[in-house]
Amino acid sequence: MPSESFDNIYLDLSKENGKCRFAENGLGWKPAGGGDAFTLDQSNIANAHWSRAAKGYEVKILQRNSGITQLDGFQQEDYERLSKIFKNWYSTNLENKEHSLRGWNWGKTEFGKAELTFNVQNRPSFEVPYSEISNTNLAGRNEIAIEFALAEGDKTNGHNGASSGKGKRALAGKDQLVEMRFYIPGTTTRKEAEGGEAGSDADEEAKNAVTLFYDTLIEKADIGETAGDTIATFLDVLHLTPRGRFDIDMYDASFRLRGKTYDYKLQYEHIKKFMVLPKPDDLHFMLCIGLDPPLRQGQTRYPFIVMQFKQDEEVTLDLNLSEEQLNGKYKDKLLGHYEQPLHQVVTYIFKGLANKKVTTPAKDFTTHRQQYGIKCSIKASEGFLYCLEKAFMFVPKPATYISYEQTQSVTFSRVGGAVSALSTFDITVLLKNGAGSSQFSNINREDLKALEDFFKLKGLRVKNEIDEDANLLAAAMRDEVMDSSEEEVVGPKADRGSADEDEESVDDDFRAESDSDVAEEYDSNHESDGSGSQESDVDNQVDDDEDDDDDDEEGDKEAKAPPKKKKKTA
Repeated sequence: MPSESFDNIYLDLSKENGKCRFAENGLGWKPAGGGDAFTLDQSNIANAHWSRAAKGYEVKILQRNSGITQLDGFQQEDYERLSKIFKNWYSTNLENKEHSLRGWNWGKTEFGKAELTFNVQNRPSFEVPYSEISNTNLAGRNEIAIEFALAEGDKTNGHNGASSGKGKRALAGKDQLVEMRFYIPGTTTRKEAEGGEAGSDADEEAKNAVTLFYDTLIEKADIGETAGDTIATFLDVLHLTPRGRFDIDMYDASFRLRGKTYDYKLQYEHIKKFMVLPKPDDLHFMLCIGLDPPLRQGQTRYPFIVMQFKQDEEVTLDLNLSEEQLNGKYKDKLLGHYEQPLHQVVTYIFKGLANKKVTTPAKDFTTHRQQYGIKCSIKASEGFLYCLEKAFMFVPKPATYISYEQTQSVTFSRVGGAVSALSTFDITVLLKNGAGSSQFSNINREDLKALEDFFKLKGLRVKNEIDEDANLLAAAMRDEVMDSSEEEVVGPKADRGSADEDEESVDDDFRAESDSDVAEEYDSNHESDGSGSQESDVDNQVDDDEDDDDDDEEGDKEAKAPPKKKKKTA
């Protein structure tokens, strides 16, 4: 059988090149380093395009089953050979397509059979295969976000053999495009949205362009399931992380969260943990779902989904499953009819469909109020800390899971100088291998003993800095009491530092001097200070006797007049 071979060809953006061989019955590609080969039957080839690409020139093959195969690495002179191969063997023209190189970020989208094309001046700027789209959301009034499938593992040649699987091209490199947004204003018709001519159907009603784009993409990319596939639906469920109310649609292999702004489609195989946590208010239950890869909302990642249900909310539900399915695939996993509290029904259905173990708080620990959740905070975020059998779990935000195996030590401490230092304490969990630490603050002091006993039961290293501080404080207080008792024996009054300065005190030295000054300066009948001789005293007495009347008058005047300060002489 005649064939044509080409070397150094890359399949679907693979990391490793290989050899591509064309024959009358189809084509095949095998990696140069060995590995799984890829084949495509001649009957599955619908169209083929030739265009410039990253590693030279590319042949893009559109399959009849809506798949796309990309072969990159051809030289320009290979076009004539390939054109004859496709025309003679596959009865298909190899169409030469030139991409727009203007770099504009505005243009027109076109929905093809297998891919979404963004055209600039009637030339394709880039294409997005539907197989690479994992989700889409209306991100604003006229804005839509498209999320791309994440790479689930690294294969030898970057191609996992399942050409229809999502995320296969993401395996090509370390960096990966995860989201793209389109701004689509105005109104349009469905025919225009899919790339038809404007005004071709005058009777068709014009709708919001971004909503029509959203609906068309969900249909083309096969993101949303039909209502008939839904096994169970729960309406208006409160979610604490991410915050909002969502309807939960549960399917055979996935579940969907439908909100007013965002929609999420999640695979059951991405669920790694499922926890049922009773809230300490005795009124609510929280269901916590651990995801890997995490749920993305723009730049934010949510490794955990936290739902909240009322404890006494009952529900009656019949699953959309036949007797055959219940007795076959879901035997001993699901019941056809449920009539129980809502949080229990949701738990049973998730457990049956996702086949995951349900985790609950450890029975060996309860708080002083006989609850499983400890009220505390991480930085400024308040929440509840739960001690599970194998890990710590803090909810709702930021939801934090720390396994005991990753824990190096647990330290009890108290923030110095805090008003509530006597009634609360902190827990610092140090992780192994220098992975950092997490601190849980403002925990009630009455839970200290129970936590310490539980951690020792689990074999964790515990350091209690609170007892050390208390011992140091007690020793300091004893020393202070002894010092005070010694001072009381020596003097009548203990030294209180600056506190005594607030009371009025008498300075003996100052009082003696001031009494002398006042008597000498302001008293009209003051006595001599004794500085003169006896003769001067006699003369003064004689003068006083002679001028007695004058002294009385002058004394009255002097009493009214302000006294003059007497100068002191040495």
